[in-house]
Amino acid sequence: MKGKQTVRDMILSMAVIGVIVAFVYVFVPKDKDTEPVQEVDYTVELSTARRAAAYPVLAPDGLSPKWKATSVRYRGEEDDHWHLGFHAPNGQYAAVEQSTRTPRKFIEEVSQGARATSVTQEIGGHTWKRYSGSEYDALVREDKGSTTVVTGSGSIGILTKLAGALSES
Repeated sequence: MKGKQTVRDMILSMAVIGVIVAFVYVFVPKDKDTEPVQEVDYTVELSTARRAAAYPVLAPDGLSPKWKATSVRYRGEEDDHWHLGFHAPNGQYAAVEQSTRTPRKFIEEVSQGARATSVTQEIGGHTWKRYSGSEYDALVREDKGSTTVVTGSGSIGILTKLAGALSES
């Protein structure tokens, strides 16, 4: 008879645990964004890059506060590479990349292999060429001595919004 009590007790214990787990699952609030976006202040890096770079360093001006800067770096020793990444309002990623590096290799690297399309568009008085890729899309502007790439997982609309907000001051 002891063997049957042990099995019965185990089943009752499991039932009690199941009820507790179900209660916690149903009634304890859950945070949908388990890891909040860590915003960074990029003003110091932007100022440094603008003094050191061989080209006009671009950063957005006038974006809504819903755009959160999440990464920033300037590497003068690496072909004057400026990077500024954002968490866009729709939750996607968008970044501004600039460099004096050879355009083809630079574009391929920062756009994660996106390829040029035949589409161009005027944004902020400049002609940008669209690139399309499996991971990222991109908008590319080649200036004298530097290349600017607005890229990320965001839609072309998000990338266009960021490109349109770019300013030299």
